[in-house]
Amino acid sequence: MDRNLETDNLEMRLQALESRIYGERRNKSGKPIKCAESLIRIQAGLNNTANKRERVKILHKKIEDLLKYLDPQFTDHITVPDTMKLEFILAEEDFLLSQAALLEQVSNMQPLLDSTYIRDVPEHATKLQRLSQIHIKEQDQTEAQSQEVKKLFEEYNKMMFLLSKQFTHWDETLRKLEEAKGIRPVE
Repeated sequence: MDRNLETDNLEMRLQALESRIYGERRNKSGKPIKCAESLIRIQAGLNNTANKRERVKILHKKIEDLLKYLDPQFTDHITVPDTMKLEFILAEEDFLLSQAALLEQVSNMQPLLDSTYIRDVPEHATKLQRLSQIHIKEQDQTEAQSQEVKKLFEEYNKMMFLLSKQFTHWDETLRKLEEAKGIRPVE
């Protein structure tokens, strides 16, 4: 009986607390809102979040594994045995040796590459660019001059042709007049 009394006392205190917190509000079904129901919902949400967190942790671990498996080097490691890799290297031996020789030549020429001439290339490049612009401008001027000279030669040739034609006409006219008068030209 003491248990029933304690339970009833606890229920009355809980109802008083609910009425202080919620007042006369009701849930969707029209029943008064109970604190226990809200606490149960909150507890379920917290459990759900905790469970999701574990799932998220597991998912992150699986994503890391997936990225590792998607790496091309990993698939090469699995699919290509070391003996095949050795055969690849031996097949490319001549190419690798030629590349090594070229690399050695470059390293031997390193002092030349570090010379002031090479370091001054950017400065010379700007000067060269200015010179190339001047060269292009002068080429354009030369082309214009060439066209002008060509035009003058054409006019000169026309003039010479017309003068030659005129002199020929005058010579013919003079010869006819001399023949008409009976004068013989001097040869």
